Order: sequence, then structure tokens, then C-alpha cells
Amino acid sequence: MAGTLDLDACAREPIHIPGSIQPHGHLLAIDADSLRLVCASAEAGAVLNRPPTDAFGMPVDQLIDAGSLASLLRGLRAAPAEPVQLDILHLRGGGDFQAIAHRSGDLVILELEELPATGAGTLEALYPQMREGIRRMQAAHDFDALLASTAEEVRALTGFDRVLIYRFDEQWNGTVIAEDGNGRLPSYRGLRFPASDIPQQARRLYALNRLRLIADTRYQPVPILSDRRDAPPLDLTFSVLRSVSPVHLEYMRNMGTPASMSISVMDGDRLWGLISCHNAEPRQVSFAVRTACDLLGQVLSSQMIALERALDADHRIRSKSTQARLLAHMAAAEHFIDGLSEDREDLLALVNADGAAILFDGDCRLIGRTPPQEVVEAIAAELAGQGIKDLFASHQLPLEIPAAAGMDRTASGLLAISISQLHPSYLLWFRPEIVQSIDWAGDPNKPLDSSGRLSPRNSFEAWKETVRGQSLPWRHGEIEAAGDFRNAIVSIVLRKAEEMAALNEELRRSNGELAAFSYSVSHDLRAPFRHVTSYAELLRSRAADKLNERERHYLDSIIEAASSAGRLVDGLLHFSQLGRTTLARVEVDVGRLVEEVRHLLEPDLQGRDVRWTVHPLPNVNGDPTMLRLVVQNLLSNAIKYTRDRAAPEIEVGCRTTADAHEFYVRDNGRGFDMAYAGKLFGVFHRLHREEEFEGIGIGLANVRRIVERHGGRVWAEGRLDHGATFHFSLPRSSAAESR
Repeated sequence: MAGTLDLDACAREPIHIPGSIQPHGHLLAIDADSLRLVCASAEAGAVLNRPPTDAFGMPVDQLIDAGSLASLLRGLRAAPAEPVQLDILHLRGGGDFQAIAHRSGDLVILELEELPATGAGTLEALYPQMREGIRRMQAAHDFDALLASTAEEVRALTGFDRVLIYRFDEQWNGTVIAEDGNGRLPSYRGLRFPASDIPQQARRLYALNRLRLIADTRYQPVPILSDRRDAPPLDLTFSVLRSVSPVHLEYMRNMGTPASMSISVMDGDRLWGLISCHNAEPRQVSFAVRTACDLLGQVLSSQMIALERALDADHRIRSKSTQARLLAHMAAAEHFIDGLSEDREDLLALVNADGAAILFDGDCRLIGRTPPQEVVEAIAAELAGQGIKDLFASHQLPLEIPAAAGMDRTASGLLAISISQLHPSYLLWFRPEIVQSIDWAGDPNKPLDSSGRLSPRNSFEAWKETVRGQSLPWRHGEIEAAGDFRNAIVSIVLRKAEEMAALNEELRRSNGELAAFSYSVSHDLRAPFRHVTSYAELLRSRAADKLNERERHYLDSIIEAASSAGRLVDGLLHFSQLGRTTLARVEVDVGRLVEEVRHLLEPDLQGRDVRWTVHPLPNVNGDPTMLRLVVQNLLSNAIKYTRDRAAPEIEVGCRTTADAHEFYVRDNGRGFDMAYAGKLFGVFHRLHREEEFEGIGIGLANVRRIVERHGGRVWAEGRLDHGATFHFSLPRSSAAESR
């Protein structure tokens, strides 16, 4: 048989209209209006007391010789679309049958299935066991425990030798993810079955009819007879006795399972997986037990969905929190790409990536583990060439994007979002290769038998496959988070462009008002703080002998706090004045300026041997008082942050380009983390604790304001405990515009 069956033809087989049933029962098709017999299985004469062909056209209540048929007739008239048990019939001629009915078009399908000798015949008898089983399933707190509990409960109800829970992937391969057995059949836990084992039309039928039983795979099908000529075949989609494909029967025999039962597990309308029950010998279970198992399958579906929704909700909450922090950084940064690249941990954690790249307006920022910049730019170019204007996700990138070939270790997976509607700009997340070993139940690459024709699989021995070039797949929640983040970024980019165009004029007007306001506030606060300091010092000098140690400590704290606040106000006043003062431009000898500042700062060097390296410095056009303040702040910081070095070194130099003189002050001091470089020149931003290094956090803000007013820019480079270099550039033009 294995050499003559064609699986391709099997995949096209209309299995819902086989024209036959399994022999452990009888099928009667009855006209829904008149309740007269229309079709019957060939062996139904055993319950009709006459050949089926002689019974066609007769009312069903005249054909079945049992006790009271009133409840059966009422059930037939109200039969639903899916099978229900109407009654248990005790035939006077002998034998007990479960009467199961469902509606099919203008017919009612009545199936009289032999009642097994063992096992409960009604749901009422099963209720205590079901209730306890459902309670245990609902008590499961995680996915694995829920699956294990379900397999145990189904096996306890049915008495099958082995119960598997089988989950489909996106390609409809199925993996056994839970199992309960008594050892009579081999374990299949962890094995994967190819999609060809359950053809598409079988999966479609499984999604419609959630429960199927094959009591004995060696059965001979019983044909269905009809008195309606030229009528279409009887639709047995919901039949409990429906005969199954001969190919499937041989498949089960090859597996060594003469009896099987399967319960569909649904995720909404989608077939999620199966609960598969197998026995080492023929086995029949009552319809009540099967219905109870169907209920357990539905409980599994609902609990599974609840657990997954809880996980998704938790992931969504964490994702929203991460996204909010990223957006806050972006909103606070002058350029959103700076804010986005600063918060590296959150950027990667948003979608659980190992690396990221931001490509915007010709700039490319690499974060974490990524391919080289030229490869990243080539990948982005291919995405643009494919017209990706929203989102792209792949866990096998080298197969889909040629530019990623050979980048398995850093870019086997890619999640990309477009972050501009005007230009091909992308935010890319990368995942490395995860080498997987998949245990198949037989070699999925050998579907042919010895004759060269497709046949049911006859080998279920574990076959290991190693899969390379793939990353962990992107979860739905991660893709959803990326899509939400894309919408937020695009909104920010568009909004910032619109706001910048609309607010330029308003900002120019407001800047003057804010400068005047800060000047006024700072100026008016100076006197009160000085009074507090003066009177507190006066009190300390006159009443020191009347104060105990704690009271003197309080008084010292007041003086220190007021003095610190006074210095802060002085700094603010100076900062506001820098924005209002007119530049007095002259030619400035920067080399001489550095020497004067070094002499001024000599008291800070008492007892220290600093190695100075001052290179030749050019003259520039600028305000000498303001430029002195720039040099003084930078040299003072270099002296301060090399304080704990045994051999402090400070270097001052300049690199001249076609457009500007780029000065720098380099030291081997405490340094800083480049992740915070964007904060250095902001007001009150400090990267070290105040008790370690004194200061009010305005010095570098003053440097930035002065340099920008001269038409230049400032930036810094550094590493923690490896020193820092502060740069400022000044235009070479002698007529630099003031700002």
C-alpha cells in the first residue's frame, strides 16, 4: 500500500465527503422537516431491523425499536450545527448506543455509536473529575505548567497510553511541547513533525470540527447508502463516525498507534495546535469523555490566551515605559538623533536587540554589536530600494538582503523602521545568529518511498538538523513596539520641522526677554544672600562662646549654604550678562592669553608638579575678556580634574583648517563617559559628585555661549579615568558675526 498511495493526491482529497464511516456505529441521515430517513450506512440494518434500502422514506420513530423516543425526536428537531448527545438508546433487540446528532443543510445526521463497556456515558458522571481537572489547569501560573497539567488531565479522562500537545509554527510544522504517558509508547517530547504530516485540508477540517476519534486503524470503511439520485455526497464535516483517509490510517499504523484521538486547540479562529492521544491497541471512548476533553481543550485555549495576553500586557507596559524614556531624551536633545543615541540601553532593550544603527540626514550612528558602517549603509540602501517606508522584520536576513551576506554573527536578524517621510532614513535593530539543533520525528527531506512515489511516513526515529544563519524570531510584541516607536519618531521629526520654522522668530524675541529676566532675578538675589552670609558670620563672631558644638555646626551650614547660593547667583548673573554684552573685537594673541591664565591659576597648583605642554597658538579676532574666560574655565577644569593624578599632564594646542582654528585643552585626569558628552555644556550639568570636585556647573555653559557668540562651536572627548579633551573652534575670518 505504501508504494501506491500518492500524498499529493491525498492533500487534494475531499476528506469531508468520504462516503463512508467507521464501523463502531451507524449513521442515519434524516430529513429535518419530516424526520424521514434519506441516507443510512450499509450496516445500519442492525438498528433498523430491516435493510437500509427498505427503510428509506420511513419516519425515524417507526424504524428504531427502543423505549421512549420522545426525547430523541425533540432533539432531532432542535439539532444544532455541531454534534450533541441526545440520549443513550437501549434497543429491544439488544445493544446500547449513544445517540449523537447535528444539523447539515436540510438534513439531520443521527449517529448511533456503540457505548463502550467501560467509561462514563454522561457528562454528569464526569463532572466531579472535570471540575477538579479544570481547577488544576486554572491554578497553573505559567505556560509549561498549564500544558503539562492539560496532558495529565486528558490522559486521566481517556485512559490513552500517551497524550501529546503539539504546537504549529508559522510554516505549519508541529512540535511536541508537552507529553504525558505510561511508557507503553515511545516519548515524542521535543520532536518536530513536518507540515506535510497534516495537509492543509486536514488542518482546515480540524479548525471546524475540534474533536476526532479513530478507535481502530485496521477498520474496514462502511459505505453510506442514499435514496436520492444525483444528490451531492453527504457532508460529514461534523460527523463523529466519519471515515478518514487511508493514507492517514497507514501513517498511524506506521507510528505504532492503532487508536488515536485528537482535540483541536484554537487561538481565536486559528488552529494553534492539537492534543493528540495515542494507544498501543484499539480503544474506544465514550462521546461524553470526548466532549469533556473538548471542554479541557477550550479551557487550555482560554488559559493560554490569558497567559499570553498577560505576558503581552507586561511587555507592552515595559515597552511603553522604555519608549517614554527614549522620547524624553529625544525631546530634550537639540537634535533628536543625539537623544536617541545617548540612551543606548533603552534603545536596544525596546526590542531585545544586540545592536542598533541610526541613519538620518547623512549621519550614521552605530550602537552595540552591528556590522561595519559600510555594510549597515548598504543594508539601508537595499531597504530603500525595496521601497520600505514603514517597517521590515526578518530573522534570516542574509537570505533576504544580499548586503548582509557573511554578517551572521551580528546581523542574522533585522528589525527596521523608516523614521522620515521625506528621506530614506532608518532605525535598524540587529540580532546575531543563533545556531539551532532541531530534532525531527524522521528526516523531513525524504518524502519518497522506494518506488519514487509519495507515501505515508514509516520512520519516526529522531533526526537532528542544524539550522544556521537565523536569529531568534522577532516576537509580535517587539514588532508592535517598533511600529509604535516609528510613529512617535516620525511625529517628532515632522513636528520639530514645523515648530522650528514657526518658532524661529518667536525665539529671537523671547531670547532677549529671557536674558533680561535672568539678569534681573540674579541681580536682585545677590544682596539677600550676601546679607544672610554677613549676619551669620557676625553672629558666629559675637556669640561663638555661647553656642554649643551642634549650634555652631548649624550656623556654619547656614553660612556655607548661603555662600554657595551666592556663588551660584553670581554665576547666573555672569551667564546672563554674556548673552547681553556687546563683543569688543580686537586681535587676540591666544598664546599670551594662555600664559596669563596659567600665572593667574598658580595658587591652585601649590604642591603639585603639573607637566605642561603648550604648542604655538595663532592669533584670532575676538573679545579678549570673553576669550580669557574660555581659556580660564578650560585650564581650571584641567587642573581640578587631574588633582588625584600622580603625574598630571595638561596639553594646549591648535589645529588650523581652511575655515577655522580648532583649539584644544587635553588632560590625563578623571575623564568622563562619552554617553554623557552632550550634557557637558549645559547649565548645572555635573558628571561628578559635588563633594569630589567643587563647582556650580556653569563654567562650560559660559564657554559654549562665548564661543558660539564668536561664530564657533565646542565639543569634548573623553574616557572615564583616561582623561578628557575639550575643543573649541573660532572662525578664521576677521569679521566673524556676533550672535
